[in-house]
Amino acid sequence: MAAPAPEETETGTLHEQIVAKLRAVLLNGELADGARIPEAQLCLRFGISRTPLREALKVLAAEGFIELRPNRGSIVAPIDPVEVGHLFEMKGSVEHMIGRLAAVRATDVDAARIERAHAELGGHPDPAVYTALNQDFHRALAVATHNPVLVQTYDNLQKRVLRLRFVVNENPTRVAQSFGEHEGIMVAFRARARLDLAERLEEHNRLTGEAVRRALKGEGA
Repeated sequence: MAAPAPEETETGTLHEQIVAKLRAVLLNGELADGARIPEAQLCLRFGISRTPLREALKVLAAEGFIELRPNRGSIVAPIDPVEVGHLFEMKGSVEHMIGRLAAVRATDVDAARIERAHAELGGHPDPAVYTALNQDFHRALAVATHNPVLVQTYDNLQKRVLRLRFVVNENPTRVAQSFGEHEGIMVAFRARARLDLAERLEEHNRLTGEAVRRALKGEGA
């Protein structure tokens, strides 16, 4: 069997792998807010040239992780509490629409996927694992709307708040509260109660946003 092409492997393209590795560096807090991205060090670490690294940096800039500064290098984007409020406010409206549509449009296949994602969320103390599974759960609800424009909008917002979710998912108290809110979301979804589901999703989003803002201020749960 021929070896994979240099740009592709079983786990995705080289570009996707570099983006994932670079995102992990930022999510793990290896670089402080405002710190310059050490391109030369990262190239050596990942075994790549500057070109693929800079292509990955563009993706992370679109996700809100870094700021590109022409001719001055890139930096880790500082988290702006005001922008955080705006992001979660916008996302709340999207979550409300997801609830209204998913309750009536979800197929049996969608429902099975959502149930499976919810079941996998339970009993995962690892923040990184919980965050990834949480992403899967909420995206399954978005996909169940069968509205591709809504899903695209949701995905764009999720990329912007992914970094922020790690801030609160380090707190076991908030994780337990979050899962309890998910239980209520599932009750509404199983009943196909569109307004109840919409309100629960919007409230869950609001509480997550509040937890993020408290964490950024160094306050407890």
